[in-house]
Amino acid sequence: MAEEVILRFDNVTFEYLEKKPVLDEVCFGVRKSAKLTLMGQNGAGKSTIFKLIKGELKPTKGNVFITNNATIATALQVIERQDLDLTVEEYFSKAFFKVPGNIKSQISKVMNAVNLTVPIDRKVGDLSGGQQARILLAFALIQNPDILLLDEPTNNLDQEGIDHLIQFLVMYDKTVIVISHDADFLNCFTEGVVYLDVFTKKIETYVGDYYSVVEEINLRIEREIKKNAQLEKEILDNKEKVNFFSNKGGKMRRLASKLRDEIEEMEENKVDVRREDKTIREFTIPAQGIVGNIVTIKSIKIIKNHEPVIQPVDILLRQRDRLLISGPNGIGKSTLLRSLVNQTSDGIEILKNTRIGYYSQDFATLDYDQTVFDSLQSVMADGIDIQQMRSIAAGLLITGELMGLKISHLSEGQKGLLSFVRLILMQPGLLVLDEPTNHINFRHIPIIAKAINDFEGAIILISHMPDFVKEIRFDQELDLGRF
Repeated sequence: MAEEVILRFDNVTFEYLEKKPVLDEVCFGVRKSAKLTLMGQNGAGKSTIFKLIKGELKPTKGNVFITNNATIATALQVIERQDLDLTVEEYFSKAFFKVPGNIKSQISKVMNAVNLTVPIDRKVGDLSGGQQARILLAFALIQNPDILLLDEPTNNLDQEGIDHLIQFLVMYDKTVIVISHDADFLNCFTEGVVYLDVFTKKIETYVGDYYSVVEEINLRIEREIKKNAQLEKEILDNKEKVNFFSNKGGKMRRLASKLRDEIEEMEENKVDVRREDKTIREFTIPAQGIVGNIVTIKSIKIIKNHEPVIQPVDILLRQRDRLLISGPNGIGKSTLLRSLVNQTSDGIEILKNTRIGYYSQDFATLDYDQTVFDSLQSVMADGIDIQQMRSIAAGLLITGELMGLKISHLSEGQKGLLSFVRLILMQPGLLVLDEPTNHINFRHIPIIAKAINDFEGAIILISHMPDFVKEIRFDQELDLGRF
């Protein structure tokens, strides 16, 4: 008996704007208990596919079939801002139309599944980024869905958290569809890939682990390029013959006409070789040029057994000094950076008049009601004009058509790139970066690493991405886990 298909897209076309399809006659099926990766360039429609599966969007043409009313839940990328003031228990209660009497035991069960221990009366907004990432997954699991949709689930997770998530997903007996840029994570449990092409608006399906699928796609691109090169050569040869025979008359002219038809057919047979995402241009973050003891840290607050503990340290940062802050999820790394930026810690002193460029992993520095243009204009250092601002933004793919949009309408990746444009325009003396690669397309990351490495001011950084961290020269590391 054939394995049951739980989800099917049947010739689905979807348009946000008329005659500008995001998806064009897309067909694919997902069998029960499959573990699939949804892959494609920025803007290819991965999030649109998720919304169509959930029924939040309806196809312009075609149908999305969910077998036997299978239930669906999504682990979002970030906690929504209006939920940050809820307690953990209140947040989980939102998953139900009617809150069950055993809500506490259900919370305990899903928290255990994601390897998280926090008091349920703790506010969600007070949790670390890694803890929030686990809460997002647990929120989807408490709904006990037949189809689990995961959008960048490894963002903010430390290696222990990623390992636990992989182990959980391998053992999970329901259907899972994942969007992620984390290749090693995907390779551990993916058994197939649904690939969206941003240019053809079509879908291709592949079977196999993630790395073998990526290799298959790359080999296919090579074959497409070779086929086109061969056709191009034949087209040029035939064009030369047409020019020669056209001037001869009689049978030769008829032969020229036949060759023209062949040229037309060969042009039609040329393959649209997929083009990858645009990559951001190389950029620099100009430094304020402030001189002296930019940051002095005499003591820090860490979280042990859910309680704050003060620890003495001795750290000094001057120009071009770089500090890496490491440690497990929930120990207080992001809280330390927030207290530093807001200057609310007695043990930390920042040199007067230092401009602080803060990249917050939850985009707390962005006003979602502002337009992109107003957000950029509000941080421009003296001497930068509107034309320069637009040019800098375009280099990081924050183009003219985005300028009038509210920040709330941007994707998470666009919010990340917007945050980097703001840092460039600000010209800070101190960069404070909390997980600056979250939500960012992996093609942009080497360029961002170079820009950070070339920065002439002081840097404090948190990152769980080892490949990114090794690209940056650090003078000091503060491992909160050693206390």
